[in-house]
Amino acid sequence: MISYGVALLVLLAMMAAASASFARGAPESFAPLVKKLKPAVVNIQVTQKAGKSDPHQQFEVPELPEGSPFKDFFDRRRRQGPRSLTSVGSGFVIDSTEGLIVTNNHVIDGADEIQVFFSDGESLEAELVGTDPKTDVAVLRVKPEEGVELVAVPWGDSDTAEEGDWVIAIGNPLGLGGTVTAGIVSARGRDIRSGPYDDFIQTDASINKGNSGGPLFNVAGEVIGINTAIFSQTGGSIGIGFSVPSNLARPVVDQLVQFGRTKRGWLGVRIQQVTPEIAEGLGLDEPKGALVSDVTGESPAGDAGITSGDVIIEFNGREIEEMRRLPRIVAETAVGKTVPVKVWRKGELKTFQVTLGEREKAEQVLAATDPEETTKPVEQTLNQLGLKLSPITDALREEFSIEREDGAVVTDVAEGSSAAEKGLQPGDIIVEVNQEAVKTPSDVAEKVSKLDGRNSKSVLLLVQRGDSRLFVAVKLGKG
Repeated sequence: MISYGVALLVLLAMMAAASASFARGAPESFAPLVKKLKPAVVNIQVTQKAGKSDPHQQFEVPELPEGSPFKDFFDRRRRQGPRSLTSVGSGFVIDSTEGLIVTNNHVIDGADEIQVFFSDGESLEAELVGTDPKTDVAVLRVKPEEGVELVAVPWGDSDTAEEGDWVIAIGNPLGLGGTVTAGIVSARGRDIRSGPYDDFIQTDASINKGNSGGPLFNVAGEVIGINTAIFSQTGGSIGIGFSVPSNLARPVVDQLVQFGRTKRGWLGVRIQQVTPEIAEGLGLDEPKGALVSDVTGESPAGDAGITSGDVIIEFNGREIEEMRRLPRIVAETAVGKTVPVKVWRKGELKTFQVTLGEREKAEQVLAATDPEETTKPVEQTLNQLGLKLSPITDALREEFSIEREDGAVVTDVAEGSSAAEKGLQPGDIIVEVNQEAVKTPSDVAEKVSKLDGRNSKSVLLLVQRGDSRLFVAVKLGKG
């Protein structure tokens, strides 16, 4: 009896799993779902008054003789005046009471007039509520006639979308309006280098010009993405489209509605990827986290005690598997909130309580970079690294636009050396060796010599390059 009971439980569990699997699968037809969703999807027409962008205004028209056919053409053109430019995109209603519509920033950027067309043929003029170029999200508002109720669609949880899940896109491709396409989630977390918070859902649902700003639905009829970009060598769909995930877009939309702009959390650090070599140099078991290469003066991170060389492993209880995850998590966190930040520092974990600032305000204040204060120091050739170093001289300061007073300036990099492989170049200034400050080339030589004597495999250098700082792990050996 016991074995029969166990077998029955196993069978029931398998049936439940199969049922859940079918629930995520494609229905026999998307038609019932499309009928429900289509009224909430809109076509957006943007009008931009011609000015400098009008190609006819880019040159002086020459004086032409009477009777010239070209004179008649240009005279007619002058009388018509500048032409308006129009473009089309898509959007979707998220609040029927307030008349709120979500689209892409690039759809409405520079618009003088925005007209929204609904599936029943009705059109309304829209006003811009707010826009965020960094995530390419914008919010519009329309005011329907009294007694007319808009249809809205709900947000879904994009984090639950898995590769292979069915998705539906509805939009206005090539100005055709109300077009439905279906496909699957092809990939998650795509970085297409369009902004600092890239985390796109990739789909093979057909997306073309004009689909921008339209919704990507799951089979429950929830918006899990905003269709934003395509990869194409022809300009048409080849089955590689990208959508801003709902979990990234929704907080942005909420802030635009509430404040008319974004208010993102700000930590105040410059970060870089932790490579296997850097992980080894820092004593980390694996390359993970975000390496702090610099801390902005008077920043939340600096005030809390976080310093250059720390590796941020966890932020507000969320693990940082890779560097690019940190900016998104920080941005999503409320301004003024105090959160725990766990870092790896010189072989041990430390936790700091950081009260976040507002990125938008910080960007206005940080127009000027904080100057580094220091002094002069003897040329050194480090064959172990393949570098020639010099103290900062007036000639080097002028040649490489150096503003700081101390550090070891790279004046030559041996061809084929480890330093050359890592991209070090003349003009770079070494300011730390294995997380210890150095002021002169002899400081660098002394510390590298000690490491060489201990048979260390690599050395971790903190390098200043222009206004940026970066850590570079260089193997020790003959240059």
